[in-house]
Amino acid sequence: MASRLFIGNLPYTVESRQLLDLFSKAGSVVSAEVVIDRMNGRSRGFGFVEMSTEEETQNAINTLNGQEIDGRKIVVNVARPREERPQGGRDFGRRDRGR
Repeated sequence: MASRLFIGNLPYTVESRQLLDLFSKAGSVVSAEVVIDRMNGRSRGFGFVEMSTEEETQNAINTLNGQEIDGRKIVVNVARPREERPQGGRDFGRRDRGR
């Protein structure tokens, strides 16, 4: 079973392909994605990598957590499941005034 990793403190210049290349050193990478801000199209400084086995996942954590890339030490952890967000639009603090 594949395991998903959270990669934090990425330099904003790192792209998904570079993440894939880096984690390929630890084993078979199923997917690698740097999260991009929808508003400005720039990296948000974190991403996710999915390794093909639990063994490779642990190897990636052991070998790459704390590794320095462009002056920043990356953080590599097992990703937590995504929390469900409430559905509906944002009201930006506006309240219904009984209209």
